[in-house]
Amino acid sequence: MTPDNNQITRASTALTRSTSSASANPSPTTGWTHRRGVASVLAGLAVVGFAVAVIAPTGLALSSPPSAEAAQSLYALAADEVEDISITIEGSDAVAVQRDLFEVYVTPTPTPEPVPASQPDSGGGGGGPVYYTGGGAPAEWMAAAGIDSGNWGYVDYIVSKESGWNPNATNSSSGACGLVQALPCSKVPGNGYDPIDNLRWANGYATGRYGSWAAAYDFWISNHWW
Repeated sequence: MTPDNNQITRASTALTRSTSSASANPSPTTGWTHRRGVASVLAGLAVVGFAVAVIAPTGLALSSPPSAEAAQSLYALAADEVEDISITIEGSDAVAVQRDLFEVYVTPTPTPEPVPASQPDSGGGGGGPVYYTGGGAPAEWMAAAGIDSGNWGYVDYIVSKESGWNPNATNSSSGACGLVQALPCSKVPGNGYDPIDNLRWANGYATGRYGSWAAAYDFWISNHWW
């Protein structure tokens, strides 16, 4: 900001007017007027000098850019006051701090044990009977069971009376099962409802108890059971 130019201009104008008035209107008292004009000029110069002396420092101060020191922030001033403090204890050794370690043990999921496949029940077990669902014919079953073809007639008669050649025949009262109605059904190795297993067991039973299929046939004719 600069000094007030309007004030300086007004002072200069007043000085000029005073000088002009003194030159244009001479009076009988010329000496007194001349002295009055000189005094007016001096007074004007004094006013101008006073205005410059008062206004100029203020304008210069306001127009000058802030110094670098004034731009320091409070944070910078506070940072200058911070001192690094280190504490050293004499006679002691530095010991490294070791953090405790720990292990996490996860219990493994046990491997399920294999479940053994259920064995075919001969009809008397707790798992229920395993009925025969395969095909075949009596001659095929007797041949597969190892029965001599000369005994097939005796076997056919007994089996027809006992089960009617139904491999899944079951006596509801006694629990006898299969083609020859084995009793109990569980004595048949394998599955009592399988026709070949049933006839294989019957072949051993007939020859072991009666001596032959012919003797077993005679016993059945007399007693209607065997």
